[in-house]
Amino acid sequence: MVEEGQPAPDFELTSDTGEVVRLSDLRGRPVVLYFYPRDETPGCTRQACELRDAYAAFEERGAAILGVSPDDEASHARFRARHGLPFALLADPDRKVAEAYGVWREKTLYGKKRLGIVRSTFVIGPDGTVVRALRGVKPDGHAERVLAALR
Repeated sequence: MVEEGQPAPDFELTSDTGEVVRLSDLRGRPVVLYFYPRDETPGCTRQACELRDAYAAFEERGAAILGVSPDDEASHARFRARHGLPFALLADPDRKVAEAYGVWREKTLYGKKRLGIVRSTFVIGPDGTVVRALRGVKPDGHAERVLAALR
């Protein structure tokens, strides 16, 4: 499990536009890496739209935002277009990046245990270390909490 103060695991994933995104290519600026369970679910949509609505404040801080879920690129493209998201959504269908960050875990949903993404956000500093690890986050108020970690 990735902890604060540790180097963020590097990765290479395909975005909703088909572009290959490497975390290491973003060195020199802060990165908000958020993991969410699924496109178009109510909580994931609220979370993404909060980040969208606060996007100018993230830009002022020089931060890149990257959303990651197991959904494929086509699903991400529809989700991004439907909600006007100004940041990239990355496909992690084999969940390797989610596993590297420790967010692919057993969880209980509707009284049943199953494996899934635990909604989590990592604020990564310009040097590539994890500045803040927020696990099990709630969608409402998420953008405000992440912005506070960037100050």
